[in-house]
Amino acid sequence: MPKYYEDKEKDNHPCTGVLEDLKSCLLESACVLQEGKTPRQCLKEGHCRPLQVTFFECKRSILDNRARFRGKKGY
Repeated sequence: MPKYYEDKEKDNHPCTGVLEDLKSCLLESACVLQEGKTPRQCLKEGHCRPLQVTFFECKRSILDNRARFRGKKGY
């Protein structure tokens, strides 16, 4: 499921890969393509939920002081 982006420039933000995967999942979902809804509406309906949770966990681990020493969780 995770994709590797060779052509993108390196970004120092730790959650960039998860964010790119979440964006592509939403834009390629049937909700956006067939029903014509916006990605925000599809996200509220629960599409791509595992990637949304992973992105949330990644953002939360940045603020967690223990994660600074142990490393980031997941992805």
